[in-house]
Amino acid sequence: MFDPQYSNLHRQTPTSEPDAQFGAFRASLLYCPTCQTATPTRERLLLVLPTGNLYEYFCVYCGTSTGQKTDQDQQNIQLILP
Repeated sequence: MFDPQYSNLHRQTPTSEPDAQFGAFRASLLYCPTCQTATPTRERLLLVLPTGNLYEYFCVYCGTSTGQKTDQDQQNIQLILP
């Protein structure tokens, strides 16, 4: 049943684009298959690509790779070659 007292619980976002507040996530805990539990992670930049940066996550206890992400928020990248 609808209760008007709780109708204003859904807040409006102040930005024009609702997804702008979720620009980049960083994983703090990921499941490690070696430790068999969710463990803290370290993020390491693997590659800088024209489509975005490729990162890999590692377990802080055993060093097993626990995931990857590609950050696709690139804007006008200019490469300067010697």
